[in-house]
Amino acid sequence: MSRRGCGILLHISSLPSRFGIGDLGPWAYKFADFLAEAGMSHWQVLPLNPTSTVNFNCPYSSESAFAGNTLLISPELLVRDGFIEGTYLDPVPSFPAERVDYEKVMTYQEIFLFRAYEFFKKNRKRENFEKFCGEHSYWLEDFAMFVAFKDFFQGRHWQNWPVEVRDRHPEALRSLREKLSEEIARQKFLQFVFFSQWFSLKSYCNRLGIKILGDLPIYVDYESAEVWSHPELFKLDAMKKPAFVSGVPPDYFSATGQFWGSPVYNWEVLKQTGYDWWLKRFGHNQKLFDMLRVDHFRGFVSFWEIPAGEKTAVNGKWARGPGHDLFGPLLKRFPQVKIIAEDLGIITQEVREFIAELGLPGMKVLLFAFTEDLPKNPYAPHNHILNCVLYTGTHDNNTARGWFEQEASAAEQERFCGYIGRRVSGEEFSETLIRMAMMSVANLAIIPMQDILGLGQSARMNTPAVLKGNWEWRVLPEQLSPQLSKKLREMLFLYARANERPGK
Repeated sequence: MSRRGCGILLHISSLPSRFGIGDLGPWAYKFADFLAEAGMSHWQVLPLNPTSTVNFNCPYSSESAFAGNTLLISPELLVRDGFIEGTYLDPVPSFPAERVDYEKVMTYQEIFLFRAYEFFKKNRKRENFEKFCGEHSYWLEDFAMFVAFKDFFQGRHWQNWPVEVRDRHPEALRSLREKLSEEIARQKFLQFVFFSQWFSLKSYCNRLGIKILGDLPIYVDYESAEVWSHPELFKLDAMKKPAFVSGVPPDYFSATGQFWGSPVYNWEVLKQTGYDWWLKRFGHNQKLFDMLRVDHFRGFVSFWEIPAGEKTAVNGKWARGPGHDLFGPLLKRFPQVKIIAEDLGIITQEVREFIAELGLPGMKVLLFAFTEDLPKNPYAPHNHILNCVLYTGTHDNNTARGWFEQEASAAEQERFCGYIGRRVSGEEFSETLIRMAMMSVANLAIIPMQDILGLGQSARMNTPAVLKGNWEWRVLPEQLSPQLSKKLREMLFLYARANERPGK
């Protein structure tokens, strides 16, 4: 990140669409145009992996570390690209415009995606599909089997499948694979469509001079294709149940820490394989994105492992991560990979030194700046550095306005107003904070769309530890106005962050 720039954080699901959820169709392209007209250089999205109602639609809890979320497939592009006839989409239910009703969306999509596959079998050539399956075979076959098997076993956790399938006995897999060959092929087709649509959108953004910033969770779900197909890479017991799970220790945010529950990696086994799985995962994501934010980056230095059976994170202990042993070969294999290290929270000097040695940018969040130690607070603008990515807030925070009106203490409000030298109302706070981000020396500033629009707490994307009602917010078509893009471009020009469109 050698030059100043700015981007907007908006997940694909939050885009407008008449099909109940934002998708990779026309409004994704319109949003790319909006970014370009506004002078933005980056579009940050959340993880693109499959979500489920079982995990409350969280994009950080997925049944695959490689697969794409088929809920984001655009019906309109299916029609345009000849995968389905337009009449197959009717009737389109009445969906809410401001929120995602995931169950209603899934019910509708199940119908037209099934029709799309049936239409594809009868009417389309298969060369591109077969090529896709070959290029992605290192994960696609196991994922497609996992989804088909899970449906066949009525949604049961893979731990509760027949032991010969759970333990992947070759004859049992061959027999069930033959029996479910049609559903396995359908799952591969859906992934083919998702990635075709994604790479088309990414190419369009890149032509406009916009880089896509993706998000990589460090851990994978126990209920995932990866743990079922590669159990040796995780700390599991003889029955393939987690021996240790992930989390973070108690701190000033929580007396019992955070209990995430994902299985932790068996780094010794991964080392013996040359970290092959991780190299494939980074290689996969390098193709998907121009930059990659790696969540909980400190876990590569040391991670908190909690004995299985514990209810909280209190009785965990620190264990060593792979550090340079992984990132040495990784950066040698992918010298062009651009990683942002998520380094929020309590970070040790060892972790800071590791990130610095790799030359990676970390993160700063302005909402964290106005504490009692404001003069020394690393998130305060006067303490920022060039090589970092600055946010007003993240997907896990309240909106800027919501924080100021609902969460900030009177002392925090006073410190903020004292810092800028004047009093502000809740209505003014978002734009004031955005301008503060623009002024920073940080090379890249990322602003959540909700803050661009000055929205309050009701537009929050996620509230950690609250299971329901998250990941649902959507922007309305009229909010992406020419007036707003013009205002943003003038602001970005003023603070030397404006990105010129190629050819202009």
